[in-house]
Amino acid sequence: MTGRTRAADLGDLPAVLDVVTAGRLLGFGRTKAYQLAKNGEFPCRVLRIGRSYLVPTREVWALLGYHDGTRRPDTEEG
Repeated sequence: MTGRTRAADLGDLPAVLDVVTAGRLLGFGRTKAYQLAKNGEFPCRVLRIGRSYLVPTREVWALLGYHDGTRRPDTEEG
């Protein structure tokens, strides 16, 4: 996945993402994404499968404020 991701693209994502793709969606580069995953500091759950780091797509959606592929309205006032 390259470039910017639109909300409409979220529905096309698989159930899990590689840590680089998840990191890019969250605004991290490749090196930072791996560093956070290896240190247990990635902002959502990371699954270690063999040598791969995988991130559940729904957890990335939740961090971005999406529920089932649709954006939740901001609930904070201020």
